[in-house]
Amino acid sequence: MWPTRPGETVGAVRAVVLVALGTALMALSAKVSLPLPYVPMTLQTLVVLMIGAAYGWRLGSATMIAYLAEGALGPPVFAGPVGGIAPLVGPTAGYLFGFIAAAFVTGWLAERGWDRSVMLLFAAMAVGHIVILAAGFGWLAFGLGLGIAKAWQVGIVPFIAASLVKNALGAALMPAARRLIDRRR
Repeated sequence: MWPTRPGETVGAVRAVVLVALGTALMALSAKVSLPLPYVPMTLQTLVVLMIGAAYGWRLGSATMIAYLAEGALGPPVFAGPVGGIAPLVGPTAGYLFGFIAAAFVTGWLAERGWDRSVMLLFAAMAVGHIVILAAGFGWLAFGLGLGIAKAWQVGIVPFIAASLVKNALGAALMPAARRLIDRRR
């Protein structure tokens, strides 16, 4: 799909295409949503971690920044039919900004070989999930003033089992996708 000897221009075009694809996947994954009292459960964390693992820390983080900027401009790319600034300052804000750090950490670990083993990739994605959940918890507890106990109940507990399932799914899908891409080359 890409030229074998990419120059600077081809590399920039490739990055733009990958960021656009990543933000589109983020918007789609936001629409697979289970409404909960404060923060909906979506497939976004799975996509964030897979983008981080596939793109690396630089492009993965840039993709998440582009996604948040896109949403801030108004298109309904966040969970539910929502766009604009409200999700970036409401109950979901910590999780959304945590996406950037999670893509960074997961991408950084993947670039150091953690994406070559299902178990290591599972661990890298677990670290990414912990980053997202910690950012969300911190925002709910202190940014919105829910307090530690309430933030734990609504911002962590409902997401633990789903995070483990998403880690397993992501860790299994990444090597399969890599084999499929390698076969086409």
